[in-house]
Amino acid sequence: MPHKIGFVVVSSSGHEDGFSARELMIHAPTVSGWRSPRFCQFPQEIVLQMVERCRIRKLQLLAHQYMISSKIEFYISESLPEYFAPYQAERFRRLGYVSLCDNEKTGCKARELKSVYVDAVGQFLKLIFHQNHVNKYNIYNQVALVAINIIGDPADFSDESNTASREKLIDHYLGHNSEDPALEGTYARKSDYISPLDDLAFDMYQDPEVAQIIRKLDERKREAVQKERYDYAKKLKQAIADLQKVGERLGRYEVEKRCAVEKEDYDLAKEKKQQMEQYRAEVYEQLELHSLLDAELMRRPFDLPLQPLARSGSPCHQKPMPSLPQLEERGTENQFAEPFLQEKPSSYSLTISPQHSAVDPLLPATDPHPKINAESLPYDERPLPAIRKHYGEAVVEPEMSNADISDARRGGMLGEPEPLTEKALREASSAIDVLGETLVAEAYCKTWSYREDALLALSKKLMEMPVGTPKEDLKNTLRASVFLVRRAIKDIVTSVFQASLKLLKMIITQYIPKHKLSKLETAHCVERTIPVLLTRTGDSSARLRVTAANFIQEMALFKEVKSLQIIPSYLVQPLKANSSVHLAMSQMGLLARLLKDLGTGSSGFTIDNVMKFSVSALEHRVYEVRETAVRIILDMYRQHQASILEYLPPDDSNTRRNILYKTIFEGFAKIDGRATDAEMRARRKAATEEAEKQKKEEIKALQGQLAALKEIQAEVQTFKEGKQPLLKLWESRMSTI
Repeated sequence: MPHKIGFVVVSSSGHEDGFSARELMIHAPTVSGWRSPRFCQFPQEIVLQMVERCRIRKLQLLAHQYMISSKIEFYISESLPEYFAPYQAERFRRLGYVSLCDNEKTGCKARELKSVYVDAVGQFLKLIFHQNHVNKYNIYNQVALVAINIIGDPADFSDESNTASREKLIDHYLGHNSEDPALEGTYARKSDYISPLDDLAFDMYQDPEVAQIIRKLDERKREAVQKERYDYAKKLKQAIADLQKVGERLGRYEVEKRCAVEKEDYDLAKEKKQQMEQYRAEVYEQLELHSLLDAELMRRPFDLPLQPLARSGSPCHQKPMPSLPQLEERGTENQFAEPFLQEKPSSYSLTISPQHSAVDPLLPATDPHPKINAESLPYDERPLPAIRKHYGEAVVEPEMSNADISDARRGGMLGEPEPLTEKALREASSAIDVLGETLVAEAYCKTWSYREDALLALSKKLMEMPVGTPKEDLKNTLRASVFLVRRAIKDIVTSVFQASLKLLKMIITQYIPKHKLSKLETAHCVERTIPVLLTRTGDSSARLRVTAANFIQEMALFKEVKSLQIIPSYLVQPLKANSSVHLAMSQMGLLARLLKDLGTGSSGFTIDNVMKFSVSALEHRVYEVRETAVRIILDMYRQHQASILEYLPPDDSNTRRNILYKTIFEGFAKIDGRATDAEMRARRKAATEEAEKQKKEEIKALQGQLAALKEIQAEVQTFKEGKQPLLKLWESRMSTI
């Protein structure tokens, strides 16, 4: 059966320092891949040599998030010399090309995974990269390729297998010849089955060491099935499923560790390393308890001999290289535009969530949360839309330009979304009856672009409904629409979330007034959506939090919603002790802003509900929440003065020991124009200092006067002593007269 084909890079037209084309030989979560030189000449090309002459069945390309080539061409050749002789370059046979999305819809943050199905024989594969898409991030006009995966069969075996009869295959099976590759096709009941372990997504998500263990366990599972040890095979199957989650988580931790190193946050890098080692040890211990792990499986990929031309899934494809962290990408199944290159449905898709909340039965119940914000990564997890064709529709043009693809996207997604599950059919039965199964299936589709297009189509449908439509039909359509809007508000993809908000605004401000529906319908829209919107204000993404909070504020001011007084009643609900920090802060912020916009007169806000909520918020564990509560109480006091004091404890020394109440009462004093305790203390201190200063000055003046008197007394005494004889003569004469 087709499997991963090992390859080496023979040559490339150039590369930026640190991003050699040889890094394409490595598949791991932390690989950086190839980048063209800055301001290079186009086209750029890379030539790969496969381990043997083989029949290529599938090519997988992982594009860069913003260094994106507008088109990649593929050529194949049987031998190497023709490539190095320029005059024989035409010996490379052209397979076709694939166009890459410009990635503007995701803000150049999502990496596109292309899966292309081919049928060509050769040993050398040449990739030609054309001019890059222009965006604000790609300032050097480069193109890049993060990873490439080749899946196929050895050419000799594939030719033989195409001519083998069904009887020969049965003979092989009955003979239990486990070494015969033909049996591998029967394992999945089809000869073109491709193992999920050979998919590029597997290696790009998985920790290399865990990926090797998974492959070994998968081999044991196949052997167990052949020996009819079904209980053991079931046990191995569960272990593989659990280990895939472990590998994905360890791969993410490795990326976060590298990201911390890039930011020179070595404490966090050390913490991530210890976290990985502890988690890995716990998992291996669980595997040993179930007799699923032995010394052979514990050999790390780094300890194994390097085999650059390994046939499939060898350790040489697992060893990670230091690079800028790049982790998660979602794939889209696409096709070459050439008629002979057929598209086939993907046999496996791997989905990764940032955190695993479920406790695996085989693994320890530990789920440490990553400490690096996902927004700090250079790209996000959102998938790009797939361009599909209707089943059975022939391809008329040999090639499809970028303009054709853009027109196709503007015209709507081609093909059909996956059918609704039984659970979805039960859940959305009322919406299906009104809006049709096709539109609801798009709204439930796993591809985010289908979900976004479903909301746009629903918006158009509502806008085009004629005025004379019966009220009952209008109400049913509205309620079905609100059901889908409520679901879309919970969507993790930003564009789908924003589309749901636009649709909700249109329903409230245009659809209901246009058809003169009652306030009950408006109330239904608000009551069904506001709880979910409030939940989104606690989202881990700052962008989504701000968008949700701003929309709630805007919706509360709609004239159709303002008179209902519904939103204020939700904002004054007591904060839950276990609510997230972001949710509590957003609720407090919304309350403060809407109080200024609406006030407490006939708005749903009253002195009672606002003050009770704010006083209870003073006990919240988050400082920002308490600080906002203080501001709200002070604003309420400016408007209502003494009536606010009823909700607060008495203003005494015991109460003022609490710094928050002290701040509140001092704020009241400032609003009243009274001096606060601090100001009074400052005044008393200043008065005391002034009195002491005056006293000192008076004492100093008295001391100066006393010194002057002493000087005068001394002078008088001296004068008396010098004139004593004359005074006695004068006195004697006066006595004789």
